[in-house]
Amino acid sequence: MKSIQVDKSWDGRRLTRFLQKAMPSASAGQIRRFLRLGRVKVDGRRGNEETVLREHALVEMYVEDEFFAQAEKADPFYSKIRPKLTILYEDEQVMLLDKRAGLICHPDEGEKVHTLLTYAQAYLYQKGEWNPGTDFAPALCNRIDRFTAGIVILAKTQEALREMDAKIRTHEVQKYYLCIVHGRMKHQDGTLRHWLLKKPEQKKVTVLRRSEPGSKEAVTYYQAIDEANGLTLCECLLGTGRTHQIRAQFAAIGHPLLGDNQYGQAKQNEQYGRMNGQALCAYRLIFDFEDTPACLSGLDGLTVQVRDVPFVRAYFPDVVIPAP
Repeated sequence: MKSIQVDKSWDGRRLTRFLQKAMPSASAGQIRRFLRLGRVKVDGRRGNEETVLREHALVEMYVEDEFFAQAEKADPFYSKIRPKLTILYEDEQVMLLDKRAGLICHPDEGEKVHTLLTYAQAYLYQKGEWNPGTDFAPALCNRIDRFTAGIVILAKTQEALREMDAKIRTHEVQKYYLCIVHGRMKHQDGTLRHWLLKKPEQKKVTVLRRSEPGSKEAVTYYQAIDEANGLTLCECLLGTGRTHQIRAQFAAIGHPLLGDNQYGQAKQNEQYGRMNGQALCAYRLIFDFEDTPACLSGLDGLTVQVRDVPFVRAYFPDVVIPAP
């Protein structure tokens, strides 16, 4: 058994985070088990995953001494990586990361190190917040294409991943994008509604005017912000979250995104200079929860926005993106 008095630095923080620090050799699953069995008490009362600590509280842990020993580094892979992250928000449960265009979200057969997820896991490992030997690995709650920039949500815990997935499915996370399209939009604002069909052997989605077997409805709300040099800067709000949704839908109405050689034409893009992918950025998230789980309490009502959108600065230098 070991007892520790809570100091000021832990006032208002969760018991589970405290236990992870106090018992570095215990996995997240083992800590949950200790709590479930009543082997952790706070001021003489049984602690649980919702317990919030206060300064001077006494935490008693009735567990084997081996769990208090500092665990050896489980994987030197993460200690050698230099995490290249732009962190827009962080608490004990989640992180909001600004992904640059060109960086892939997840490791694949061709790249294991230089990915957003690997950088984030290395960052948490080097901070001592995550050990690769535990039963949960920090995970991305959403993803964006390699050559699309913008905000990606990372869950530090299983609970946060589960709850955030549910909020995204019920559209309680509003996702706004900025994009530049070729040509002048006929209407200053409107709704794009199509059905997208993705076949396993194809890298592109097929845009349909009506539903067909295997297709999924795609809805995008847009507003034209400015026009210049045969280009239009638009803000988009996703009504659905389909693969290549914005890129495919704008191309289908004759306005492919600047820099998008997959759904547009390279010759059309070349006249505007070289770009690192398409002019598309997931630049703003609004968290508007109907009910707020404890693990996401820091996000409810929050608006988070990227600090800079390079293609807007390059092609529409007079446009000022308002702060959230």
